[in-house]
Amino acid sequence: MCQVLLYRIRPGLKGLKCSWSTIRIPMTLKLPRSPLPKSLRSGRQKNLHDLDSNAKAYKASYNTCEPLHDRVFKELKLTDLQGVVDNCGKNYPTLRKLKVLFSQMYEYAMKYEICMKDYSEYVDIIKFKDKNPNKTDHSPFSREEIDALWLQESNLYAQIVMMLIYSGVRVSELLDLKRENVNIEEHCFKVAESKTESGIRVVPIHDRTYPFFKKWYEDGNEYLLHTPDGKQFIYRNYYDSYWTPVMELIGCSHKPHDTRHTCISMMTEKEVSPTLIKKIVGHSGAMSLTEKVYTHVNVQ
Repeated sequence: MCQVLLYRIRPGLKGLKCSWSTIRIPMTLKLPRSPLPKSLRSGRQKNLHDLDSNAKAYKASYNTCEPLHDRVFKELKLTDLQGVVDNCGKNYPTLRKLKVLFSQMYEYAMKYEICMKDYSEYVDIIKFKDKNPNKTDHSPFSREEIDALWLQESNLYAQIVMMLIYSGVRVSELLDLKRENVNIEEHCFKVAESKTESGIRVVPIHDRTYPFFKKWYEDGNEYLLHTPDGKQFIYRNYYDSYWTPVMELIGCSHKPHDTRHTCISMMTEKEVSPTLIKKIVGHSGAMSLTEKVYTHVNVQ
């Protein structure tokens, strides 16, 4: 019996390889071997970045299907697939990627007679088109909450919260930050991987949080931030075991993304130029998006 898990995907330039078989989702990009003119290099780099982004999107879709990972593929029914969609808390663009993954899996499964019916075509995501089932109201940390964090500055995990607030990076960007990308002498670090092209950037380290970065840097681990046993933080583990206890300690219930709102609000309050704010936090497009969504001038 083929114990098909929803495919464990590893990104590659020419396709997405699945651990249980030789499934490949074609993503071939033919690139010239000879040196490219300078005018074409940026286009090539963008194409490679797009490929990597697509691979990450498929991997994320696979992770979303965790409730089905131990199920036999041919025994899955529409209710199983729809249950993932209804309960995963993802927005419509993400659900579209998830449905594409379902469709590609069934295309392969039917080709090799693993199953005889394609349930993916009946999965309903349209009902989520005009709403975000995972939408939450983000709010910045208040001055009192930030002061409460500073009272806990000897707490390593309160330090991480302040490193997020005073840098404006996404929590995933900080958790994935490798020590080699931190320039402790120049008071900055490079975000080498991001979900957007504009997210690849150099971020200044604020003077107030510099001692925290320096302490973690001197630990000498591959990743700047790490668990007590030296392993890289996984987001779910970080959120449950480290973020939440700090929030309980200072008596609030913020989500990690609120730190970005707080940073942008503080920079706006200090009249930092919109262009510079965008560069620091890794936003692209019109500044009105940042101003409308992220700016809360009640943070002092």
